[in-house]
Amino acid sequence: MRFSTRSLPFVGVAALVATAPCVAAAETPRDVLTTAVFADRDKATALAKIDRVHQVTGARLARSADDQEAAIVQATAIGYRAKLTGNRAGAVEARRRFEALIAKYPNNPEAHLALGAWHVGVIATFGQFVGRAAVGAQKSVGYASIDRALKLGGDRAMYIGLAALLRLELDGNDARGKQLAEAATRAAAPTALDRIMQRAANLMLVPLRNGDRKATQVLADRLLPLGQIGK
Repeated sequence: MRFSTRSLPFVGVAALVATAPCVAAAETPRDVLTTAVFADRDKATALAKIDRVHQVTGARLARSADDQEAAIVQATAIGYRAKLTGNRAGAVEARRRFEALIAKYPNNPEAHLALGAWHVGVIATFGQFVGRAAVGAQKSVGYASIDRALKLGGDRAMYIGLAALLRLELDGNDARGKQLAEAATRAAAPTALDRIMQRAANLMLVPLRNGDRKATQVLADRLLPLGQIGK
């Protein structure tokens, strides 16, 4: 069983990818990771950046084990690497990292959202039965984690928009997902990731308002992290 991305082209996504930040020497590990998972189209290029993020955050954690930002970014990088390489052990490690982060930082919305995204992403790719049997993915846990992130995250497009994409990837007719997509277009967008998710939400409204369930699912998958990279 491999954890892989899918190649799902959709007209208009190029506009979103073009707005993703470019890597510069002074950028943070979070910035580099954002570029890798939203802008880079080449798998090897994205993996190199993900590995660099892992290395830099590891050094930060070696200096300060309580560096919350570094811990969350590193765990997320581990999850993205597992998805790109199809590595089951890496996927399980990422889930355990997210669970440990929630235990340590229970009020951090990113930790909850990351765990929710992990569960939903596995189910979207392999289905509920195989996903649960192989690595313990559960839809109920995923949705509960996402809801917790929304409660903690406030009016931020990065949380609301990503929650919308995750729900709509599983079900293109999800009423809650549509509601969240609409809300994300009006939410606060103080960071690059917020703005990426806000633009994604705006793109999602087209198939949603047309009532096109399949197109909604395909587009949600394409707009989620690593969706721009084919097999």
